Amino acid sequence: MNLLGHLTRIPSFLGLWLRCFPKLGSLETRVKYGVFQYPQYAYGAYWSACLASRLGIPRITVAELGVAGGRGLLALEALSEEIESVLGVQVDVVGFDTGEGLPKPADYRDLPHIWAEGSYRMDQEALRPRLRRAQLILGDVCQTIPQWLDSGIRAPLGFVAIDLDYYSSTKSALAIFRGLESSHLPRVHCFFDDVAANDLGCMSQFVGELLAIREFNEESEDRKIARIELLRANRTRWEDWQDMMYVFHDFRHAQYTTRISSKGPRHTQLPL
Repeated sequence: MNLLGHLTRIPSFLGLWLRCFPKLGSLETRVKYGVFQYPQYAYGAYWSACLASRLGIPRITVAELGVAGGRGLLALEALSEEIESVLGVQVDVVGFDTGEGLPKPADYRDLPHIWAEGSYRMDQEALRPRLRRAQLILGDVCQTIPQWLDSGIRAPLGFVAIDLDYYSSTKSALAIFRGLESSHLPRVHCFFDDVAANDLGCMSQFVGELLAIREFNEESEDRKIARIELLRANRTRWEDWQDMMYVFHDFRHAQYTTRISSKGPRHTQLPL
């Protein structure tokens, strides 16, 4: 491991880097070491843009489902601007939220022992003036997601952060992956904020986001959502968001099998 890799393992080093020198280093380096307030967003948005670049797709959409106070959406805005300047891929930003906080839980699958109706209410008057480019779509995702897909006026989805807490809301939101092939990249990076809970939450595959993901996979033959296996192998250290990173796969997508590796053919013959 190089010197920077060792330094980033010092508990206070990354915090110092982020507070005092947030733009020090290339975008790729800062994504690699997680030098962002939302490193999971940086990882997903950056690598989705890299995928688009290698597929020759000039523009993508990144989305946050569950905006709440808006810090994450503002972070996506800043990321999109930097990604555009570095990779040359245009990035549209969109946020979905009720604007009124969490609705009433439908049943036990919405984990009412963890979350309460009205939590995470948005202050629209405070947030809207700070948004420079993001589109904010308010309403129930069971209606707004299909409307957004039907509009057809957007770049393909490349990254989505899902932070809707409930099973019912997440189940509705996953319709974002049921659109036409043109509505998404062949692989879409996803961050699921609520696949984990505190010690008393007792998260499982039978409730919440994990249940919504499982049912989506059971209901679709060639479109699946799967956790990125062994993500730690490509990171410099353990980060608590690594097990929350998933990818939506559209196996029938025309560009799913397009080669994206920059390396040429590899040879394994023994030397003469």
